[in-house]
Amino acid sequence: MSITKPASALEADSSAGVPPQHLTGRLKLVLAVLLVAQFMLAVDFSILNVALPAIGDGLGFSLANLQWIATAFALSAAGFTLFFGRVGDLVGRKRIFLGSLALLGLSSLAGGLAATPEILIVARVAQGLATAAATPAGLALLTISFPEGPLRRKALGLNGALMSAGFTAGAVLGGVLTDLLSWRWAFFINVPVALAVLLIAPAVIKESRPTTRPKIDLPGALAVTLGLLALVFGLTQAGEHGWTHPVALASLLAGIVLLITFYFIERKTAQPLVPVHVLKKRNVAWGNVLGLLAFVTETSLVYLLTLYMQKTLGFSALTAGISFGILGAGTVVGGMIAPKVMARTSTLTTLIAGGVLQTVFTAVLLFLGDTSASMGLLLPATFLGGVGNMLVIVGFMVTATTGLPDHEQGLATGLASMSQQVGITMGTPIMSAIVTATTAGAVTAGAILHGVTIAIAANAALVLLGVLIAAVALRTKRHA
Repeated sequence: MSITKPASALEADSSAGVPPQHLTGRLKLVLAVLLVAQFMLAVDFSILNVALPAIGDGLGFSLANLQWIATAFALSAAGFTLFFGRVGDLVGRKRIFLGSLALLGLSSLAGGLAATPEILIVARVAQGLATAAATPAGLALLTISFPEGPLRRKALGLNGALMSAGFTAGAVLGGVLTDLLSWRWAFFINVPVALAVLLIAPAVIKESRPTTRPKIDLPGALAVTLGLLALVFGLTQAGEHGWTHPVALASLLAGIVLLITFYFIERKTAQPLVPVHVLKKRNVAWGNVLGLLAFVTETSLVYLLTLYMQKTLGFSALTAGISFGILGAGTVVGGMIAPKVMARTSTLTTLIAGGVLQTVFTAVLLFLGDTSASMGLLLPATFLGGVGNMLVIVGFMVTATTGLPDHEQGLATGLASMSQQVGITMGTPIMSAIVTATTAGAVTAGAILHGVTIAIAANAALVLLGVLIAAVALRTKRHA
């Protein structure tokens, strides 16, 4: 199976077959369009978090059902990412990318105009499906537009920075829009951005599609999609009710069984959704593990620090959200310097250095106290921890997408996107369950601080685990 490469990836010196060594005007435009879209998708993960109480009051959500605003999005976004990533490989990434952005714009408009809880939940499911399709398609278009080497590292660095910055910006933007205008603007803001990308992208992004169209592996697609849905649903239920809740345990067990079944299906299928030889590539397998840990830790840290600032320090949601601007700045800096660090050292060194930096400054947060003076510790620690986290994220993206042909880039980026979205979904329930278990139901400022401190220690331990994995698993491959 062959793929037609985008002209933009070859325009520097096509006659000599030399890949471009610098960003041409067209590549800059391609990069801008894709980065704007990825930033918008990242914002959607967190923009409604601060607005949930206002949405509940406005539409009459019960307290028990309010979490479904986030869960409905997370289930569809994480559950269908791998499937849509492979579909993009087969029918064309540009077609999937543009179609999903159109769906995102329409579903955001529907969510902003929603008059009932049911309409809002349907809109969130549609937003999640659009994100599941657009994220791997956008990343695949990015990787095939920039050849392996400095240009791809630079593009992935900027993409990683904006993705992480988008997540933190969403918390800030959600608070500002809800306080100054209405929660509905947290939906409406997507509409003009999606429309602008849809107007510009067709003219600057080249399609890549197979010359022959193989059959989609339906049994594999069904197994992995249902497995991920069960896994994510189990995690959200564990975060809400605890890890011993029967529904959470049953769902998690079902998810694990389905994912194991998916692996055996792929071993026997002639045209698998995920070829087993790709899963056996050490850089793909371990790179995605590192990506999962990177997103589990940093996004859940945002939840923990939000809890700390509002419940222990008594900050408003808006003040807490604005405080994360420092973390966002750290991720932007990390994304900008990551390609330079990789160029001067190696991807492995970047992964380890970033992980160590994130571990140290996550551990520093163990010394937070119960007065606002602790913000003098929290702000620089989150900035430097954000730098380290972004070094890991960019390193993971490069590691997990290197060494694969263009016709498998949608698969590689689908796996990377799945790691990202499942990581974002997993982090908060895991840390929420730790806080719940250690506070024993108490809601005093001191009890919350104790629970958050224990969860931060677990968070730092997970980051350190990632460092050890990178040092052992990827170093072994390098010497081999």
